[in-house]
Formats: sequence, C-alpha cells, structure tokens
Amino acid sequence: MRVAPLVILAVLCWAHSAAAQESCKSRGDLDVLYCDENNDLVADPPKDPKRWKDPDTLFFSNSPLDDPAEFQKLTKPFADYLATCTGKRVRYYDVVSSAAAIEALRSGRMHIGTLSTGDTAFAVNVAGGIPFAIRGDANGMQGYQLWMIVKASSPFKTLADLKGRRVAHTTPSSNSGNMAPRALFPAEGLAPDRDYKVLYSGKHDNSILGVASGDYDAAPIAHDILVRLADRGVVKMADFRVIWKSPFFPPGGLSMAHDLAPALQQKIRDCTAQFKYPPEMVKGFQGADRWVPVNYKEHWEIVRKVAAGSGESFNRNAFDRERQRAEDAAKAKKN
Repeated sequence: MRVAPLVILAVLCWAHSAAAQESCKSRGDLDVLYCDENNDLVADPPKDPKRWKDPDTLFFSNSPLDDPAEFQKLTKPFADYLATCTGKRVRYYDVVSSAAAIEALRSGRMHIGTLSTGDTAFAVNVAGGIPFAIRGDANGMQGYQLWMIVKASSPFKTLADLKGRRVAHTTPSSNSGNMAPRALFPAEGLAPDRDYKVLYSGKHDNSILGVASGDYDAAPIAHDILVRLADRGVVKMADFRVIWKSPFFPPGGLSMAHDLAPALQQKIRDCTAQFKYPPEMVKGFQGADRWVPVNYKEHWEIVRKVAAGSGESFNRNAFDRERQRAEDAAKAKKN
C-alpha cells in the first residue's frame, strides 16, 4: 500500500515535535519548537550544532510599522554597516504585514530585522526571535508613549468623550495600537469593544492619516511614528490634539533568529553596538544615536504585564487568532 506524501510529512512533523518536547526541560511560554533551559524567556540555540545556521547572506526585514519604503531608507545605513562588519551579504526581505514578518522569522526566511514592541513578544514565543537591541542614546534606551489622538478641530477632550465613536486600533498584536489601550483605557472610563467598536486600520500611519481625514474620530498610536510623519511633512502636529498619554514603553527594536550560530549571533551584537547613527537616522529616530543592548526578560516585563491586563497572551494560539482578526478586518475594509 502506498502512503500519501502528506501523511508521511504529518508523521515526520509530529515525530519532530514530540522529540523536541521530550528533550526540552523548560519551555515557558515558547512554542513547542523551542527550548528555554536557562529561563531567560527566549529560545536557546539548537542543542545540535548541525542545526546552527551561518549563511553567506543575512536576510534583513523591516516590519511595516509605518511607511515601509521610508523606514527601509531610514535603516539602510545600518544594514550596509552590518554587511561590512560581519562580512556577510545583507539583503532586504520585504513583508506586507507584521504577521508576515513573524512568520518569516519562524520559517527561516528572515534572519534579523526590526519589529514593533508587541510584535517582538510574539516573535519571541512564536518564532524563536531574540531581541537584542533598541534605539537609544548615552542615557539608555529611547522609550515611546501611547497617545490617543483626535483631530484638533474635534470636540473630544477626554477618553470618555469617545463612547460610541469611530476609534481605530492598528493591529491586534500591536502594544500601543491595541493591547495597551485594552489594558489601560477602562480605568479612564473607556472600554474598547464595549464603549466603541474596535476598527483595525492595519498600521499606525493609517490610523494617523485616518484621524486627519476624518475617517476615524480617534486613534491610539505610538507617538514616535506621529512625530516621524510630521518631520517628513506628511501631517502637521497642529492638526491633532492628544487627549491621553501613557507611561513610556520600550520601543520596537532589532531581533534575530535563535538558530544562527552562536559566534555569528555574538558578531551581530558586537557590530550593532559599534554602529553610530548617521545624521539622517538621528533625525528619523528623534535624537537616538545608537542601538542599546536589551534583555527581553527585563525590558519587556511591562509589555507582558499590559498584555496580561488586557486578557491577551503572546502564544501561538493568540497569534493565529489575532492574525485572522486582522485579515478579516482588512477584507472588510476592502469591501
């Protein structure tokens, strides 16, 4: 009897997953493909050195936080320096969404790249991502705030004024664009999905431009993206009023694949630490002039607490659920 190839593949995948589970002493919140035996909350390198990757070409991706072409242009000096410093070719791998970036990291199509704050936590648990640097200066990391913005000419003054209004969140996996509002707004008298129907815009610049055009009455956004758009002349700060600000969160930053060879991982860390932003990057990142090393367990603690407070988690089931919600929202917007 001939066994169907798909059946064989399913058995092999099950066997691989079962073997991984049996050999892993500690996993925490990580997907079954990964181990965390040193309890630092990120995936350990594969135990078998034969599974370590040392590619001639590093695929670098910028998760589309705002305009992908502009952000790629902004980070190009770093990508060029990384190629020179590591001796590797560095090529861009374009993605159309944050979910696509996380899937690319999980599948090995992306080795290193930038991810938003919330997407970084999903990348850690779902794709074995290793956050290692975020933007900063001599004083340390440069944080960002969640701002609730409305049009300057609107009558809205407080969060409670937005009950029943058109409020745009960005994507389900976004910290400032979704999870933090769900955790923090109810105490201020505004509960998403109860006091207003959440409308997903897809990304922060869509939310900002939607408020400016009147498509949305308000939007929770990452303040640094609004500042970047204003600096480029896309919008004017005077067109908006900020009616609520959060404490500072760690900004999105650089993550790499857990299965890169340890020596290559260290080389990437060293090169990143040595890189000094050129003037265009300093301006684009509101005064940040370097990449600052980070520890996911420590620096993302507030993000994990916000997610827990909003009833969310950063596991595979949550990722698949939220990705489907975002896809459904995108289809509904097209129709």
